[in-house]
Amino acid sequence: MNLAEVTIVVPTRNEASNIERFLASIPASLRLIVVDSSDDQTPDVVERLRPSAEVLRARINIAMARQLGADACETEWLLFTDADVVFAPSYFERLSDVDIGPEGGGLFGSKGTIDGFDTYHRWFRAGQGLLGKLGVPAATGSNMLVRSSTLRDVGGFDANLTVNEDTELMFRIAQAGYPVRFEPTLEVQSFDHRRLEVGLGRKILHGAVRNTALYFGLFDRRVRAGDWGYWADRPTPPRRVR
Repeated sequence: MNLAEVTIVVPTRNEASNIERFLASIPASLRLIVVDSSDDQTPDVVERLRPSAEVLRARINIAMARQLGADACETEWLLFTDADVVFAPSYFERLSDVDIGPEGGGLFGSKGTIDGFDTYHRWFRAGQGLLGKLGVPAATGSNMLVRSSTLRDVGGFDANLTVNEDTELMFRIAQAGYPVRFEPTLEVQSFDHRRLEVGLGRKILHGAVRNTALYFGLFDRRVRAGDWGYWADRPTPPRRVR
């Protein structure tokens, strides 16, 4: 794959404490679009550390943010990610060796961890691999590559979704007949574990139930628009200073 034909798209919301670490893991030569909905200094940090990045500011949900970033891209491939991860040191070298083929709709990589929740991430990666073999693309929005023409063909992200918009998109791409595969050697590493720290079991159950229902088309529009309390305000444990 020619990395010149890849644009990284990342939605951000109050990621000032994370964004510097995220940016440091991306080669300066890669195109980057940041869609920001922050109240903090996130866009200022991006503009200072990565002046070549295109920063779009909009108060919209995450599905709309990913779509807005995609609409601003002019490259063949879109690499969707999140600001609370870093790309593994070998990621882009490995990506340059990937051959998806002219009919491929996309691929999704694995998600590891830095400094915590190792067992959860090992099981998560194993689950991705198993489901991938069964033809179910259990993708995460922190690490998925989509051909821009494929994204347009399936109608883009579902703007009604405020969570699980990433996996749902890959479901539709696969169900439309586009080959999608799991590439475990393409790894991002999570370093902000706040969501896991406030409820590991709840997060697993929430994701499993919602994604199963999305895969089988069991949600009507009203149910799809809710997040089932996923972003509800909850006490957040103190974060370790690294």
